[in-house]
Amino acid sequence: MQRTEKYFEPDAFRTQCESIILAAEPDEKTGGGRIALDGTVFYPEGGGQPADRGTLTLPDGATLNVTDVHEHDGILWHSVDALPESAVPGTAVSGCIDWEWRFDKMQQHTGEHILSGILHQMFGAENVGFHIGSEAVRMDTSVPISAEGLQAAELAANRIVWQDVPVLVSYPTREELAALVYRSKKEIEGQVRIVTIPGADVCACCGTHTRTTGQVGQIKILASENYKGGVRLSVVCGQRALLAAQAMRQRQAEIGALLSAKADQTAVAVHRVYDEYTALKFTHFGVCSQLFDALAQLANPGEDAIRTVPGLDPDGLHRLAVRLTEATTGLCAALTPTEKGTGYCIAQADGDVRALTKALNAALNGRGGGKPGICQGSCAAAPEQVEAFLREQNL
Repeated sequence: MQRTEKYFEPDAFRTQCESIILAAEPDEKTGGGRIALDGTVFYPEGGGQPADRGTLTLPDGATLNVTDVHEHDGILWHSVDALPESAVPGTAVSGCIDWEWRFDKMQQHTGEHILSGILHQMFGAENVGFHIGSEAVRMDTSVPISAEGLQAAELAANRIVWQDVPVLVSYPTREELAALVYRSKKEIEGQVRIVTIPGADVCACCGTHTRTTGQVGQIKILASENYKGGVRLSVVCGQRALLAAQAMRQRQAEIGALLSAKADQTAVAVHRVYDEYTALKFTHFGVCSQLFDALAQLANPGEDAIRTVPGLDPDGLHRLAVRLTEATTGLCAALTPTEKGTGYCIAQADGDVRALTKALNAALNGRGGGKPGICQGSCAAAPEQVEAFLREQNL
């Protein structure tokens, strides 16, 4: 079968084409199939860039939705949601890509080139991982980069965008390629396609890109984390960057309204609330200690002590259970009601409560465990049911 001509390579802004079906294969599992064309505007998944989406229209008016595209041995196969009998080899079809989807990927991919090139220039960082996700672009670098370094690189990358320099595509000869310094994640056999962004990057790439850097709009690093000796970046470009800024502004407005603070004072207000929370948490700890002491004093030595206190977190449950074991050698349990049932902590001085905890979990749809002297978890039953079960089992 002949190789598919890639109309998107010389013109990434081409959205439609007239093609001939080379082959059509049904997919019994999905009810659709896949179609190979002699030429296409649909970009196949590869190089970190998702495949194009769109439609193929047959001469009889039937419209097939293209959901995915993959390349095998130079042939581009288009996954479609239906495969009518009229879709046979030799039939002419009209292809049309989802332009909004494509242009978004072009903005993300070109922005990735710019930022990767800048990071390489500034820090010698290699891009060792790249994927255009549905929400952000994931980029993995080979070396660690500080927050200050990333901020400087982000500014430098956006300066390339503001300069609106052309994005150049070339196909150098073997001799020209040997003399060229360029980025590439892997060794490439045959003709190499080079994408050059003056001042930023020279890279081997098969993807689709904007005509100029200005069409990228903006490059924004949303987040970074240490990853395998380098950093993993979450990046958005173009319309995604605008939407991220709008969402951030909305969140800031909501936070400001809750804290009665102006936009430029939300950080100060958050620090104030955090300090107040820390003070309240310290006070709460002390009050709980007093309550736990009082509950422990009600316990008679040698008798069971099962106490239910609303609003306890796991640490509070543990503290209460331990305090009870200091007052009695009997079975001790701290319980608190939750949305799904009960949080519990079961303990006994010089005892082993693991078997009892296992039985409780089995009987009351719970989960949890721990050491011989103390176990903690939660179950679906109400505190009253848990207390009744524990007293019955401990008879």
